[in-house]
Formats: sequence, structure tokens, C-alpha cells
Amino acid sequence: MPAVRREVMVRRQHTVRRGVAALAAAGLLAGCAAEQRAGGTQGGAAPGVTATTVRIGGVLTKTSASGYSTKDAEIGAKARFERANAEGGVHGRTIEFLGAEDDGQDAAKGDAAAKKLVQKDQVFALVPVHAPNFGGAAFLEQQGVPWFGWATGPQWCGTKTGFGYNGCLAPKQGAGSQTWWGRQMADLLGGAEGKSVYVQTSDSSGSKYGGTTISQSFTAAGFELAGVNSGLPAAAPPPDWLPYVNKIMSSDGGEPPDVVVSVIAGTKFNVGLYSALKRAGYQGVLTDATSYDAAILKDQASAQALEGVIAAPMFEPFESDAPQIARLKADVEKVAPGTTLTQHLAIGYWAADIFLDMLTKAGKDLTREKFLATGNGSYAYDNPGFGRIRYPKDHSEPNGCGALVKLDGGAFQVARSMKCFDNVPLR
Repeated sequence: MPAVRREVMVRRQHTVRRGVAALAAAGLLAGCAAEQRAGGTQGGAAPGVTATTVRIGGVLTKTSASGYSTKDAEIGAKARFERANAEGGVHGRTIEFLGAEDDGQDAAKGDAAAKKLVQKDQVFALVPVHAPNFGGAAFLEQQGVPWFGWATGPQWCGTKTGFGYNGCLAPKQGAGSQTWWGRQMADLLGGAEGKSVYVQTSDSSGSKYGGTTISQSFTAAGFELAGVNSGLPAAAPPPDWLPYVNKIMSSDGGEPPDVVVSVIAGTKFNVGLYSALKRAGYQGVLTDATSYDAAILKDQASAQALEGVIAAPMFEPFESDAPQIARLKADVEKVAPGTTLTQHLAIGYWAADIFLDMLTKAGKDLTREKFLATGNGSYAYDNPGFGRIRYPKDHSEPNGCGALVKLDGGAFQVARSMKCFDNVPLR
């Protein structure tokens, strides 16, 4: 064989060998990278999980036409995650919190936000989800992606992936329904015998569900139901409250009821309703689930409208001397000094707290499948900050816990501390 030809063949062989070696090295690096992304887990990479981090993002209603906003839940979740990270994370992994997307109180935008977080941002789970009209539930369930937040609507119930910090607030007929609000109010008012209650909701699905379950909560405690009105538009407060006020003021046999319960998402709604009722001379008790918000005290008109109102948060009030509340305050102050404590902030904090507990119990070898098996396999967590949670049971019913706070003299006071009660079947 000519020397020149032999030299060319030798060079080609060297080139091939180098190419094979390069491919092998690239394959080795890719394998190492894949192992790192999986965090050393068996059976494939877990999305959003590396050997040192777990990636999380949320969906909130930061903006809306009515002015309703849950944006403070982002601060609460961040505060809890930051403490977990400062303590070394969970099984050596810190939480990489991307913050929260805004659904604008629009179901389609909520669905798009959930898809972005899962498909583009590659999060492991969604925390917090705090949006009354959240539209991403079906997608997350289909994809097997865990999500945590305030389970205010029926989209939370009956899933295997949605974990409300307070359980399912929209149970189906026959499933357990909460009695804590009615029983706490009965205790506060010295008994329910001979007292009537009227429930005002909006025409949104979540509000209507709430009207049904809360009505039963009060009747289970011994109150007489004077009426339920779900005709209030959910998009924005009405220009004239008089038609709604007239119905309320004559609902108890032509007389006003003893208690009016507002199941409406938004301070502007409640301020409008309560102001109109007070102008009409209403002297009874006003109560709702959303007016426990220190931000309203900055506005004189809002504070005046909400004076005397009994709010019903599903967590231990900030004014409590419980150690868990002191820790919450310290965590928030560390990440956002001077932040006003709000109900939405607490919801984000406790949703993150439950996620972290479930993450701890899921173990080091983390996959979504293992995480969901942990959450749906006789999971139990008790915390005086929010009461208790039991899964999978609480996928179909509420946790049965809540407190009462009264706005008195321009300041919130604990009317009844956190307490849990047995549920009753929803009729």
C-alpha cells in the first residue's frame, strides 16, 4: 500500500476514535446532568427537582376588575420558604421560589398560568394557588402536578393533586360540610336558639357553593335560616344596594335577621353592603370570611363600614399569643420588614407550611408520584396556626376549623381562637 494512502487511513482512524471518545464523554456528561436534575432519584428525573433544589411557583389573583387581590399570599409563602431554606432546606434541598403568576380573576388566564409554570418553568408543584376563579385545576390533575392554597371553589374538591390548607370547602351532597363557623358564632352570641341568619352571596360558583355550606353550618348550630340570596353580580359592586338591603331587612317574617353572613370575595362588596345596611338601621350582627384585613383600617370609610363586623378566618388570628403566630410574624418581618399582616398573607404562609411538611414526609428520593402517594396516603398534620388537615379525606370535605375576629374601636380583637369541630353530611 502506498505510504501516502496508508497515512490518510491512519488519520481517518484517529479522527473516528476522537469522535467516538467525544460522543462518549458527552454522553457521560449528559448522564451526570440528568442524574443531578433527578436529584439521584430512581426511575427518571422529577421535574423541578435537582440534588439541591425544588422549584416552586404559584398562581394568585393579584389584580381584578373589582379590586379584589390575593397578592399578599406571595409574601406569606416566601416567608415560610425562606425560613425552611435558612434551616437547611428539606432533605438537603432548598426551595427555589419563582413567585406567583397573576390570573386577573380570569379562569382562562389561570389555566394559561398553570401551563406556563409546568411546561415552561418546569416547577415541581404550584404553591400558593389563591384565586377564586382558578382555571388550571383540570390541567394540573391531568398532569399529576401538586398544588396548594385556599380551597374556596369546587375545582379543588375530588382531586388527587389539589391540597387546600383548609380542605375542600365545596363538598358534594352527602360529604362532610363544616359546622365551625355557625358553632363559633353561637358560642360568641350566647347560643343560637331563637336567632335567625340571612346569607348573601354573589352569582359566582364559589360564592354559591359557600352560601349552601355556610347556611348549613349555621342551621347545624341551631340558627333559623331567614334566606339566601345569590343574585349579586360577582364582577363588580352594584350601583344600587337598596334592592339587596330591602330583602335582608324584611327576611325574617318582615323583620331584619339577627345575623347577616356575607359570602362575597372583595372588601369593596362588603363595605358597600354593610354601609347600606347600617344606613337602613340594621342593628344585628354582620359576619364574613374576608374582612379580617388590616389594610382596610387605613381607609376611614372602610373602617367605619366594617366596625363591629365579625370576620371568620380559617387560621389563628395575628392578635393571638400562640407561638406559631409569633413565628409567622418573625418570618414575615425578616423577608418583608414593615409588611401589614393580611388574611391572604396567612393563607400563602400556611399553604407553604403544609407543602413543606408533606415534602419532608415524602423523603429524599423525590418524584411527583411519591409525593402524591404521601399526601394521599393517610396524611395527617396538626398545627395550632390553622388547626388540622387530613388527606385524602379533606379532598372531599373541609378541615372543620376556624376562628373569629371582631373589629372593635378601629382594632381587631380575637373573639374566638382557632377551634375544630366535626363536620356533618351536606344536605
